Parts: sequence; structure tokens; C-alpha cells
Amino acid sequence: MNGELIENRIIIWDLGESRALFIDGYYGKPIGITKPKPDEIDVPLILDLIEGYYLVEKSRLKIRKARRTIQADEFLEICRREHHNFDKKYTVYKDFRDKGYIVNPGIKFGCDFAVYQKGPGIDHAPYLVQVYNSSDTISATSVVLAGRLATTVRKQFILAIPRGNNVECLALDWWRA
Repeated sequence: MNGELIENRIIIWDLGESRALFIDGYYGKPIGITKPKPDEIDVPLILDLIEGYYLVEKSRLKIRKARRTIQADEFLEICRREHHNFDKKYTVYKDFRDKGYIVNPGIKFGCDFAVYQKGPGIDHAPYLVQVYNSSDTISATSVVLAGRLATTVRKQFILAIPRGNNVECLALDWWRA
């Protein structure tokens, strides 16, 4: 499968490949379709850098830019340059994906990832994930804000802390007294 790197996104132009990739793991977003259903995908697919690198690492995607194939190590350097804390966020993304979860960007929830058990359109993302470094301090205000957001959208907030290739997770549950 081939993707074209345009700025900090990857486009899968081939409609058959686009559909197949979305159906097999809910990768990317079909251009112009807000709530896609797998059988309705007849447009190119847009991937972010983390998804793209995961697929490159799994040998499912080749990245091209300006008519030349970009090797995995060169693509990794591009990802690191374009994406803040790429390595740590990628470690968390990969950990959840390898465990069978569907992982989407969490920007609309103000976090790093929204994580699904089955996939968008099938279930709602039960988890919001924020990546932290083991040395980060987290204020009580930040914990309360994260908890309020997660509770409002009926999701569990997870603090993910990558340590090497492993990820430690701390899930926060909120309840009314």
C-alpha cells in the first residue's frame, strides 16, 4: 500500500486501498466524511504521522514524497521533527494498537488519544489517554480538569507513562458521593 506524505499528513489516494485500510483497523479519516461507515468509503484516506509510522513499521505502508519512496528511518526523523514528543506518544499508540484497541487522535477531547474497544461508529471511545513523562508533575487542577472532561463525555481518563518500550497506565474513575 502506498501513501503520499504531504506536510504532516499521509494521503492514501487509491480508493480500494483506502477502503481496505479503514475497514481493517479504522486507520485514518476518509476525506470529507465526518462519521464514516466502512461500506461508504469511496474517497482518499488521510493518516496522521503516528498512524503512518505504525503502518510503516508493520510493513503495511510505503511512504512517498515528491515521487520517491522514503525509507523508515528517514520517515521516523520527519515524524520526530513534525510531532512533539513523537517517540513517547508513538510508544503509547503502539502499545494500545498491539493490544487490539482502535486509537484515534484525541484532539477534540483535549488529550492525546481517544481509544475504542471496537471502533468508531460501532462503539464510543471508552477511554481518553494523555501521555506523560515519568518525570512530569501533574497538578491537582490538571487532574480535576481531566476528570471533569472525561466524566462529561462519559469516558475514563488514563494517564499513560511510557518507560522504554513498556507503558504504565493509571486510570482515573470519578463517581458522585
